[in-house]
Amino acid sequence: MKQVKVVVLGAGSAGLAARSEVAKLTDDYVVIDRGPIGTTCARTGCMPSKALIQAANDFHRRHEFDEIGIRGSDKLSVDVAAVFGRVRKLRDRFVGSVIEGMKSWQDKLLMAPAKFIDDRTLDVGGERIEAERIIIATGSRPIIPEAWQDYEEFVLDNSSIFDLNEVPASLAVVGLGVIGLELGQALSRLGVDVHAFDPARSLGGLSSSDLQDKAIELMRREFEITMAPASPVRAANGRLEIEAGDMRCTVDAALLAIGRVPNLGVLAVHNAGLTLNDRGALDIDPATMRVKDKPIYVAGDVTGQKPVLHEAVDEGRIAGYNAVRDDDRAFDRRAQLTITFCDPNIAVVGDGFAALEGKGHRIATGKVDYANQGRATVKAEAAGGAEMYLERSSGRLLGAELLAPDGEHLAHFLAMAVSSGLDLSSILASPFYHPVLEEGLRTALKRAADQLDDELTGLELMRCEEPPVGAET
Repeated sequence: MKQVKVVVLGAGSAGLAARSEVAKLTDDYVVIDRGPIGTTCARTGCMPSKALIQAANDFHRRHEFDEIGIRGSDKLSVDVAAVFGRVRKLRDRFVGSVIEGMKSWQDKLLMAPAKFIDDRTLDVGGERIEAERIIIATGSRPIIPEAWQDYEEFVLDNSSIFDLNEVPASLAVVGLGVIGLELGQALSRLGVDVHAFDPARSLGGLSSSDLQDKAIELMRREFEITMAPASPVRAANGRLEIEAGDMRCTVDAALLAIGRVPNLGVLAVHNAGLTLNDRGALDIDPATMRVKDKPIYVAGDVTGQKPVLHEAVDEGRIAGYNAVRDDDRAFDRRAQLTITFCDPNIAVVGDGFAALEGKGHRIATGKVDYANQGRATVKAEAAGGAEMYLERSSGRLLGAELLAPDGEHLAHFLAMAVSSGLDLSSILASPFYHPVLEEGLRTALKRAADQLDDELTGLELMRCEEPPVGAET
């Protein structure tokens, strides 16, 4: 039996971050992954999807050319096979960079399936490994409901779609969360006949009813959306018939994007005395990433909580830091920031509308319509809106929801304000250049001012400290 101080299960973003923290204090560790390596982000997630979206948005931009005064856009065409070829080329480059960064500790990597024997012992491809601490960072996988499993030949997910040699002429997109919305719109813009289905209105995580209405309206200008759950009915002549309420359609393939499930089943976690919760995940302390009363830590998408890269990396670092120390340290977590790279971008910063309602906060809400915003109009991207949520008693910015052009950048500005605990006066004291999209945020914030318990006074400028009485000025 091999004995080590720490085992890291998974060489994705969370596992790599955990390993780097562990390696700061000890080289007595192993990383176990059943492959393929290269991280979800680089291989099937963040990066290849953005390469596809970029090509789709660039091609879609041709519809604005005549209004701007640029002629000849009707002669443009897209080579979808070439687009996907570039996506794969970039994907392989990103994956290669990840693998290159692993070479310095290649002797610590074991490529084999693993499962628990007890809470300190693993079976790794037939070999027993005992560890003082174990970090689970095995990621997640797409949910494929039982009703769809008989139609496997038609089903795509974010793990398989980038390997297509031919893009289907028609596609059902089932689920309009981040993955479904991003890929559905991109493929529609590349000429695929897209039919999207989702019983919920929370496109991209939006919970404001006004922004939900705007998002649905804008997306319906590009592809069909049915607000109902979809199920396969039958397959015939190489096509799939789908039913959603009273609506039926026939498509060439279906992209399932209805959620992900933690990769825990193959680990036999019950042998370690662990029980899965109703989300199929493990209950952990999010400040330490530890499973209570166990020498086990969990990080990344396998937690079932925040499936975004920067959160996975943070969780990996926390888990790795604590796994090599006698006492766990609790860490503050960053303000929430999620971005959907549809067009316009969707973002939720801090606490969104529904989260604040659930916490019973007294909030002041400021809104702006980007359909009338100056810089957005000049860019021919005038669409969407934004909402700012402030605490009425203090004026502190608690969160925001965005459906806005370049929302990915606006969201970072707001995330820094939320993280810094800035109030309305402090934010408005910052410079807002003209004309920029950020002026829309300023408009929304000013509209929240009248709802605060204390009235804003004075100019929107930082005041110099008042000089002492009698001092020369």
